[in-house]
Amino acid sequence: MKAFYADEQKRHDPKAFLSSGSPKPNPEQPERVERLLAGARAAGCEIVRPGEHGLGPIAAVHTPEYLDFLERIYDRWQRIEGASQEVIPNIHPIARGGSYPASAVGQAGYHMADTSCPISAETWESSLWSAWSAVEAAEAVLSGEPAAYALCRPPGHHAFADVAGGFCFINNSAVAAQRLRSRAARVAILDVDLHHGNGTQGIFYARPDVLTVSIHADPIRFYPFFWGHADERGEGPGLGYNLNLPLERKSGDVEFLAALDKGLQRIRAFAPEVLVVALGLDAFEGDPFGGLSVTTPGFARIAEAIARLRLPTVIVQEGGYLCDELSDNLTSFLTGFGAR
Repeated sequence: MKAFYADEQKRHDPKAFLSSGSPKPNPEQPERVERLLAGARAAGCEIVRPGEHGLGPIAAVHTPEYLDFLERIYDRWQRIEGASQEVIPNIHPIARGGSYPASAVGQAGYHMADTSCPISAETWESSLWSAWSAVEAAEAVLSGEPAAYALCRPPGHHAFADVAGGFCFINNSAVAAQRLRSRAARVAILDVDLHHGNGTQGIFYARPDVLTVSIHADPIRFYPFFWGHADERGEGPGLGYNLNLPLERKSGDVEFLAALDKGLQRIRAFAPEVLVVALGLDAFEGDPFGGLSVTTPGFARIAEAIARLRLPTVIVQEGGYLCDELSDNLTSFLTGFGAR
């Protein structure tokens, strides 16, 4: 399997992170790349640098207003007297829509859901290359590869069409899915990250051509809190094309695999031509976020079950944070997926 990644993705190096009101080091660190690369190589992947694909594939799922904000906000922010070194919002609208603020402070609040996605001088470039890795993986599958892995960092599944959040700026899984739609009538996205892929759900919530399925820790007391509940089924033409399977905290392999069976059943009923797997390794029992308790061998079993769909598959990296087993968990998943 080919793994797509560019070194520019390491340049984004966020410092700020506010958790339950307490400032902490941001866990979305560049070191994640080295661990994930080691895991991909151990699984036998060929590491390939993606090409530049411009803004077209990204603008297919994100608004031009938002992309202009991401590209220019850091320089604008630095012109504010006494501004922080990273762009961090301190005000948010209670409702979005209608008027649009002209100020950098107002736009940061409008386009950034929380404080976990600070923007630095390198964020835009790293995010572009992360998205282009997803595009390249999608192109590989469209060209006949049975599967491809996009080592996307920063991750993307919390990014809406015009909002960053949860370490995410450009929604790489959505970019890959939309790229696949150029030649596939129906695309399914299966998100197995610890956290609900709220941005991905939001982008496709009213569409019947992309099925979104997410298995995650119950958001009733867990990020992203406001999305990911079982009664969210889609809206308008997309009603019935979204499935959320929230799990109790500390659920392990057995519970995760049971939810996965339900998700795979829904995917089979949708009869997609191609699949995107939003791969979060933070469901691991030893991940710093500690929400679920999937084991390292459990990731292989998850991958084996997904592989039995026998669909052309783009695997897009989402979460999975610094712990000793991070690379082993990726190796376990990719090896399990290849054992079909």
